[in-house]
Formats: sequence, structure tokens, C-alpha cells
Amino acid sequence: MQPESPAYSRPRSIDELRRITQPPEVRLRDNAEHWTASLYLRDLSPYLTWMLLKTRISANGVTGLMILVGWSTAAALLIPGIWGAVLALLLSQLQMLVDCSDGEVARWRKTSSPAGVFLDKVGHYTTEALIPIAFGIRVAAYPFEAPADFLWTTLALLLALLIVLNKALNDMVHVARANAGLVKLADTQGEKAPTSSLLARARRFARFVPFHRLYHSVEMTIVIFASALVGLFLGQPLVDRIVVIVLVPLAFLALVGHFVAIMASKRVRS
Repeated sequence: MQPESPAYSRPRSIDELRRITQPPEVRLRDNAEHWTASLYLRDLSPYLTWMLLKTRISANGVTGLMILVGWSTAAALLIPGIWGAVLALLLSQLQMLVDCSDGEVARWRKTSSPAGVFLDKVGHYTTEALIPIAFGIRVAAYPFEAPADFLWTTLALLLALLIVLNKALNDMVHVARANAGLVKLADTQGEKAPTSSLLARARRFARFVPFHRLYHSVEMTIVIFASALVGLFLGQPLVDRIVVIVLVPLAFLALVGHFVAIMASKRVRS
């Protein structure tokens, strides 16, 4: 019998798997770790990773699964009524769980690569753009029966654009620093802290009213589920339309605030 390849060796216990795939520099990341991961998904992900390591699927293959789950999250919103929102909510959690496991598979097999990072970005960018687009179709009460219905799909497309631009700002910082020959930023609050005292106070205020966090796939599906739930009593698509009207200007405010915060921090200073 051929010895098992080191790339496909399996952990002897969940504790060993946690030790190798969830080192402190992963669990303590300030910005890269979503709150659901810190709260409970990192407790569950080793069990999924354990099962994935029994297969020949690569870490990039797991990321591909994450992308498909993310797209399915958006597609679920095309199902009318509360059940489409419930399914999207569950799938968004599953996407984050698979997102935890792809990195764990890569760390266990020592196959981390720029391609994996790139695919991860593709997954999150496309999912977080498709969710508001699908929500817009839902809000317009497809099939469209009047030109006015396209107002809602247009607002949803604008929301998707604002979300993608907001996400891209962080990557623009890394590209700018790399092009300037500067070292990679540490993922700490100190690097992101604004130098202006006024902006620092605004940043502290934003922690108490964190509307800028609404646009991740998990938070968006929670908002959409809550809207669907309220809509059972107040009527749809009225509630969903109110949600879209509120989300678009808040997304614009989040984008402007994020841009100003970057320009006022050490991130783009040589």
C-alpha cells in the first residue's frame, strides 16, 4: 500500500486540526474575520474541514463551493414570500462556514496561494453584488408589469455598485501601497485610526450605529429576512421598498465615510 501523500494527510483529532488551521493570527484578525466566524462558525468549521480533508478536493475547490453557495444565496431571494428570505439567510451562513473551511484546508495542506486569495475575493464581491440585485427583482414584484417597476431594479443596481465600490476601497489601499513599494499593512486598529480628532470621534460614534456593516452578505440577508417578516403583517412589497429606499443613501454615506477615513489614516501615508 502506498503511503499517503503529505498534501493529503489527515488530522488525528479535531484539536490537532484546530491547532494547525486556526492559529492566533487567524482567530485574532481585526478586520478579516467576520463576527459570525468569531461568534460560532470557527467552532463548527473544523468538523466540515475534517470531512473535506477525507476527499481530494483542493482548497481552491472548496473556495469554488463557497462561490456557488454565495450565488445560490442571491438566487434564493427570487423565491417569493418569507421562504425565499429564510433560505437566503441560511445559505449566507453556510457560505461563511465554507469560507472558513477553505482557508483551513489550505493551511492544513500547506497549499495557500494567490489564486486562493483571488478566488475568495471573486466569491465575496460577486455575492455581495448579486444579493442586492436579486433583492431589487424581488422588490419590483417580478414579473414586471409597469415601467415604474424598473425604478426598484435601478435602485438595487445602484446599491450593488455602492457596495462593490466600498469593498474595493480596502483593496485599493493594498494596491496603492504595493505600487509605492510600502510594506503590507498589519490588520490592526492602530493602522486604521484617523489622525484627525474629529474623525476619530465620528469613528467611535459609528461603532454605536454600525450601519456601514449592513452590506455584507450575512447582514444583508438578515435585513431582508426581517423585512420579509415585517411584510407578513404590513404587506409586501411595501416594506421591501422602504428598506431599499433606506439602504441606498446609507450605502452612499458609508462609502463616503470609508473614503474619508482611509485618506485620514496612516494607510495611504508613506
